[in-house]
Amino acid sequence: MPNRTTADREVLPIADAPYDGPVYEDAKDPNATFAPIEPLRPPAGAPNVLIVLLDDTGFGASSAFGGPCSTPTAERLANEGLRYNRFHTTALCSPTRQALLTGRNHHSVGMGGITEIATSAPGYNSIRPNTTAPLAETLKLNGYATAQFGKCHEVPVWETSPMGPFSAWPTGSGFEHFYGFIGGETNQYAPAIYRDTVPIEQPKTVDEGYHFTEDMTDQAIDWIKQQKALMPDKPFFVYFAPGATHAPHHVPTEWSDKYQGAFDDGWDALRERTFARQKELGVIPPDAELTERPAEIPAWDDMPDDLKPVLARQMEVYAGFLEHTDHHVGRLVDALSELEILDDTLVYYVIGDNGASAEGTPNGCFNELVVLNGAFDLETTEFMISRIDDFGTPAAYNHYAVGWAHAMDTPYQWTKQIASHWGGTRNGTIVHWPNGIQARGETRSQFHHVIDVAPTVLEAAGLPAPLSVNGVRQQPLEGVSMAYSFDDGSAADRHTTQYFEMFCNRGIYHDGWTAVTRHSIPWMATEMPAFEDDVWELYGPDDWTQAHDRAADQPEKLAELQALFMSEARKYNVLPLDDRRFERFNPDLAGRPQLVRGTSQLLYGSMGRLTENSIVALKNRSHAITAEVSVPHGGANGVIISQGGAFGGFVLYAKEGRPAYCYNLFGLQQFKVYGGEPIPAGEHQVRMEFTYDGGGLGKGGTVTLYVDGAEVGQGRVDGTVPMLFSADETTDVGSDTATPVSDDYGPRDSAFTGTVRWVQLDIDEAAEDADHLVPPEERFRIAMARQ
Repeated sequence: MPNRTTADREVLPIADAPYDGPVYEDAKDPNATFAPIEPLRPPAGAPNVLIVLLDDTGFGASSAFGGPCSTPTAERLANEGLRYNRFHTTALCSPTRQALLTGRNHHSVGMGGITEIATSAPGYNSIRPNTTAPLAETLKLNGYATAQFGKCHEVPVWETSPMGPFSAWPTGSGFEHFYGFIGGETNQYAPAIYRDTVPIEQPKTVDEGYHFTEDMTDQAIDWIKQQKALMPDKPFFVYFAPGATHAPHHVPTEWSDKYQGAFDDGWDALRERTFARQKELGVIPPDAELTERPAEIPAWDDMPDDLKPVLARQMEVYAGFLEHTDHHVGRLVDALSELEILDDTLVYYVIGDNGASAEGTPNGCFNELVVLNGAFDLETTEFMISRIDDFGTPAAYNHYAVGWAHAMDTPYQWTKQIASHWGGTRNGTIVHWPNGIQARGETRSQFHHVIDVAPTVLEAAGLPAPLSVNGVRQQPLEGVSMAYSFDDGSAADRHTTQYFEMFCNRGIYHDGWTAVTRHSIPWMATEMPAFEDDVWELYGPDDWTQAHDRAADQPEKLAELQALFMSEARKYNVLPLDDRRFERFNPDLAGRPQLVRGTSQLLYGSMGRLTENSIVALKNRSHAITAEVSVPHGGANGVIISQGGAFGGFVLYAKEGRPAYCYNLFGLQQFKVYGGEPIPAGEHQVRMEFTYDGGGLGKGGTVTLYVDGAEVGQGRVDGTVPMLFSADETTDVGSDTATPVSDDYGPRDSAFTGTVRWVQLDIDEAAEDADHLVPPEERFRIAMARQ
């Protein structure tokens, strides 16, 4: 094929030019010559591209931006490249990721919130329009090799089952290869991994030293080496998105122990130290002010003295988690260096998809699922103290306290989810490209946003934003390229206006001014105020940290910016503002599809890796599980059906031939019921009936086991999980993937020794509406914490 011009590349895929020469009858004719086949490649000089996006890491966390967590890889790249200290995200996971991957505002691509609370409104439906092709698709159709590793939280919840459809999965979004997990978070020691669209099990157990960040890094390095070995002239685009540092904060103890004693004086003192380092490093101006701690966040001195060692350990674990993550990013960077391609690779190291997460409650938690289900009384101070050495290990599913999140967002106000203030949206970002940037070790203070990454990559590659992709006319990119600032630190800003909105926390930036209003707080489930009652604040261009509200003395300026916000909101699908809770959680009222309806569901023996959204809800109601199994002559062992894992779930299984049922209550207690006799060889029905006690949420019940209709065992479950077993553990027929629900088997020996023909789940219709007792704010809070 001939070289493609810019005009050729505005319509993708590039049309194949038809042969219009003479027709020869004999290939031996000396005139029968044809131009050689040329593989598709981007323009000469197009660099490799590596985008690293960390999760839930605030501006004040990384040492590259003055934080207490050692990140030598980030420092190295910054010292050889550029630090951007006014780079912004959307304040939340899925929206930031979709904005980054498309170069358009999150509401423009349907991601006004996380996928779990999508509505049918255009800005909130979680559906990326086909008029907004992702960057990966554009690069692939221009001759790049493309791959994604790590977290993907952009798939509509009704499309996350093993049957897809897969158009919103990475391999349907321009990436030729994917290795990672689908959803908001995962257990770093036992993740739910997909290779492309096929579920696979982790290559080794946690006892053998497994951690997902290490695994995904190994996979990325291997892919790049193979790509360069086979196609050295073809540049790659790799999107590397660890689940770290999202909860659960999982890291081997040798990393967290490095920080022993470093945070004993608490989060208020830590903010002061970080603030001083930030000024010394030059990532904030000399006249910047440290914002006050909001009254809603407790002072360190007001925390119970006996809880403080646990709180300090939470932060030690988090710091180790971030350093561990940066170490593996460093392994990837070192691999590029060893391949002698680092200098020709445009690296974006975006340190956080939003501010630090304040979803861990004021006290933090040992098992995030306990808190998310509202069972606060289970995690007493005494309990937390007794488990202090387990934080960060496979025995925990931990998150840190709100005060630490606020400290990780130093010097700004607020945290993740609060898009109105810089604590929710300002994330330190590093750009490294020795062959394309002459400046070294400098700081850039031009205002930029995550939607600016895609235009920058296209400019670096010499590619136009396409006008048409796969026959569909495209909407223009909404970001601006950052390349103008690479070698000109004094260049005037080109991104001069940017709206922010998340959960109706909203703001507008324009020519240095910001007008903002906070509508809700992540860890406080309070009644939402009317929009007209929201209090707006105004901050001037000389107020780096939003420390001094000028709304009272400049009402005209405030009104001007409020009007600009509404104009941008109309333009980019932000309206209607939506702070509903119950309605957004309920698929029927929200207007989004759901996979499961009714009171009965039939599953077959080959089915597995089914999320909780894919299974009829059995919680807080009487129900039955019936399975038809074929038992071999040697007897039955293993799992018939399981849901959840070691931190909460249930399993119907066979133990030493006998039918068995185990209910795991938050990993704190396992209630087990065994049948009296082994299941005979041959075809049989095994049934478990759960009679719910009623009287509220999370109550107990009576378990009765049957074989072929005859009762064979009975026992009690004293308490149940009311709302959510897990954000990543699944339902499996014939095995129990990831962590085991019951300690009667391990992660590698759970498979049923016979055959599971089918399993039917049935809800007692009289209790069909029992889960409506769940307060709307609780259901909404759980959905929020899963991103």
